[in-house]
Amino acid sequence: MNTLGPIYVTDLFPGLESRLIELLKSLSDDDWRRPTICARWDVKDIAAHLLDGNLRRLSVSRDHYFGDKPENINSYQDLVDYLNRLNADWVKAARRISPRILIALLESTGTEVYELFKSLDPHGPAVFPVAWAGEERSENWFDIAREYTERWHHQQQIRLAVNRPGIMERALYFPVLDTFMRALPFTYRNVMADDGTLLKFRITGESGGAWFLARCNQQWQLIKDAEGPIQSEVTLSQQIAWRLFTKGINKEAARAEMTIMGDEKLGGEIINMLSVMA
Repeated sequence: MNTLGPIYVTDLFPGLESRLIELLKSLSDDDWRRPTICARWDVKDIAAHLLDGNLRRLSVSRDHYFGDKPENINSYQDLVDYLNRLNADWVKAARRISPRILIALLESTGTEVYELFKSLDPHGPAVFPVAWAGEERSENWFDIAREYTERWHHQQQIRLAVNRPGIMERALYFPVLDTFMRALPFTYRNVMADDGTLLKFRITGESGGAWFLARCNQQWQLIKDAEGPIQSEVTLSQQIAWRLFTKGINKEAARAEMTIMGDEKLGGEIINMLSVMA
């Protein structure tokens, strides 16, 4: 079975980061205070969250400094709750930081994060696994791709809030979708089906593509291409896809924008997919 290979995105970070800095430097005072689709966070809060991501990445992955280690993490939900508290604490404290300082720190730490990622063996063990894909151990390439999707989708949230064009060109967006879709087998882990069942997921638009989920030995596997009849085919647009997978749109609204051919129950399980820790 032809499974999907690694995604190498390290060299995309400078371009994405430069777009972020250019965007933030162009914002008015009112723009910084605009609400976003990220609950309870305005534009400035998201920029602060991005800075926190840079600082934590450098501290942990480069400097091997973990700070206060979490306690009583016994489940996936425990981990999500811990990360949500961590994020909320930082964003609240960062509200006393000016936009000018935020931009300067994002610019300098962004460069340092890129240098860190360049120094890592893509197939070496990552400090943290990509938990939303169900992994207990991940290689660096997947961890780096996960970080790329974080930076892409948070910048997209800012762009949406201030009515600026999104970053939808294929070179920068397709790797996000390709990374997000690695959550499909974990999303379907409790969905029963006969071996040989084949599902197709198609995202339309310049940056879209097709992904196939196959049932083999009572497990779901993400594969490059399909052989045999497809039991369910799901189609959604690239404008909706990133929002669905990052809790940026409610399930009912996303379902209304989705087409399912064949078995609706099987295909419709994608509505529960999340490619973020939430």
